[in-house]
Amino acid sequence: MAARFVWYELMTTDPAAASGFYGRVVGWSAKDSGLTDRSYTILSAGLSAGEVPVGGLMAIPPEVARAGAGPAWVGYIGVEDVDSVAQRLTAAGGTIHRAAEDIPNVGRFAVVSDPQGAHFVLFTGGPGEAPHQPAPEAPGHTGWHELHSTDWESVFGFYSELFGWTKAATHDMGAMGVYQLFAIDDVAVGGMMNQQKGVPHPFWLFYFNVAEIHDAAGRVTSNGGRILNGPMEVPGGSMILHCADPQGAMFALVAPGH
Repeated sequence: MAARFVWYELMTTDPAAASGFYGRVVGWSAKDSGLTDRSYTILSAGLSAGEVPVGGLMAIPPEVARAGAGPAWVGYIGVEDVDSVAQRLTAAGGTIHRAAEDIPNVGRFAVVSDPQGAHFVLFTGGPGEAPHQPAPEAPGHTGWHELHSTDWESVFGFYSELFGWTKAATHDMGAMGVYQLFAIDDVAVGGMMNQQKGVPHPFWLFYFNVAEIHDAAGRVTSNGGRILNGPMEVPGGSMILHCADPQGAMFALVAPGH
C-alpha cells in the first residue's frame, strides 16, 4: 500500500484567531490536544456523524520564526518507519530540517523537504493507529493535494520512489504548462505543476472540502481572509477557490460542481 497524507497542520502567528476563522469557513470544531509539552489545537470534521480529527494548529515556534518562516500549512505523510524513510529521502536529494523524534503517546515524526524545497512531515503513528479514510468529498476533509514545484517532472520521481505514488491523467494548461495528476493505490488524490511567476518557493497546497463554493467564498472574505483566485471550475466539474487566511497562510477550497 502506498503512503498517503494522514494529517494537516497549520503553524500560525495567532492560533486563537486562526481556529475561529477555519471553524467558520470550513466548519471545523476545535479543542485543546491535552499535550503537556506544547500548546496544540485539534481540528475535527463531521459534526453530524461523529467528530473525526483531521488536523491541528499551533503557534510558529520561535526558532522557526527566526528562520524566516511565516504562517503556512504542512502535510504529514504516514510511513511505516520514519527513520528509514528519512534516510532514503536524503539519499534521493531531500533535506531533513528536524530529525526524527517522538511525540509521547502520539507517534514519531521528522520535518523534511523534497529536492526542490517543498516541506512536509514524515509520520509514524502509535500502535494500533490507522488513518481514517473519509469519502473523497466529505465536508471538512482534504479533497485534493497540489504540489507547486520548480520542476514537477524531476520531483515526481522522488515522491514515486519514496511513497509509491503513480501518474494518473495529465492536463495541458497552455501557458501555465502541464498539470500532472498523481494517484495513491490507483485513486487520483492530487496534482503537480510548475509554480507560477511570483511564487517565492515550492510548496504543497491543500484543498479542504466545502458544500458550496460561492457560499464558502463569502465566508472567507467576511471573516477577514482573502481570495487569491476563483471561484473557478476545473476538469471533472469541481469548483475551486484559492485563498489566504487572515494571518497569511495559503489554503484552497473545493466543492462539487452544479
